[in-house]
Amino acid sequence: MADHLFSPLTIRDVTLKNRIAVSPMCMYSSEDGFANDWHLVHLGSRAVGGAGLVVFEASGVEARGRITAGDLGIYKDEHIEDLSHINSFIHKHGSATAMQIAHAGRKASCDLPINGGGPLFPDQGGWQTISASPIPFDEGYTLPHELTIEEIGEVVKAFGQAARRSLEAGFDIVEIHGAHGYLLHEFYSPLSNKRTDTYGGSFENRTRIVRKVAVEVRKHWPERLPLFIRISATDWTEGGWDIAQSIELAKSLKPLGVDLVDASSGANVPVADIPYGPGYQTAFAEAIRKESQILSGAVGAITSPAQADHIIRTGQADIVLLARELLRDPYWPRRAAKELNQTITPPIQYNRSW
Repeated sequence: MADHLFSPLTIRDVTLKNRIAVSPMCMYSSEDGFANDWHLVHLGSRAVGGAGLVVFEASGVEARGRITAGDLGIYKDEHIEDLSHINSFIHKHGSATAMQIAHAGRKASCDLPINGGGPLFPDQGGWQTISASPIPFDEGYTLPHELTIEEIGEVVKAFGQAARRSLEAGFDIVEIHGAHGYLLHEFYSPLSNKRTDTYGGSFENRTRIVRKVAVEVRKHWPERLPLFIRISATDWTEGGWDIAQSIELAKSLKPLGVDLVDASSGANVPVADIPYGPGYQTAFAEAIRKESQILSGAVGAITSPAQADHIIRTGQADIVLLARELLRDPYWPRRAAKELNQTITPPIQYNRSW
């Protein structure tokens, strides 16, 4: 029988009970990177709701790698205990967990969205941002520091240490955040990388840091556990990164131990012509899956059970990641099971409602 939305999926030694994943969504509710009761309730509710995989929000591998001071972090060992507590709860309810390890690069040092989300300068409580090249994200943003080759190596090692902490915290999967105009995307996109050394110019050079991060993460992340990466499959801008380059990047990452490409798009430039609509990014997941012979995840404006099920049944992706739809309804997987005539077991505390 063909795979469908409620088919299990085994990757290395981890089996997801279904193909529904909670997409990483920043909650801007941390202090000094620590997880707290909000994260327990927010993420735990999606596990109780029946998602097969719960991906934690983008978590800074360095303090300066956070988008805002309210982001989760995994840049010091003290973060492990609270993350471990949340992992334990989610696992008890049958969901796997993933930690998205991230560095915001030139898009870091911003205010909380509730305050407008604009850039913060050091005299406003912000910090010096970093990037591939000294090009601000937009007018009014700080001029990022161009990383030296030695400093690039330090950032790569920070990703590795974040993977080590993820393992100690009990995560099943690590996802490298290489999308949405954050640091790794800033390197591989020619729109934000104007370097002339071994990290700039050619495709091979611009993607070098991504491969180095994958190798470094695998040094600390055991072979038995899956490794994902989220990329922006296109910049939606002429002269920028595109799907053809994404396919080549995926091909280069698979031998390095990357198991799945989570195919998002955009966000590296402030203005782009994005044809937003239902499943507008799904074709990227399909192309990467077929052309690179690697597992893929579809994300973006996936809202209905029939739509999500169709993506899996037709081989466009191996998992679907839902964000806003799961904010609106943490029990979406249970409603989807009913609509698709699938059986999903409720928590024993909820038996009387089924």
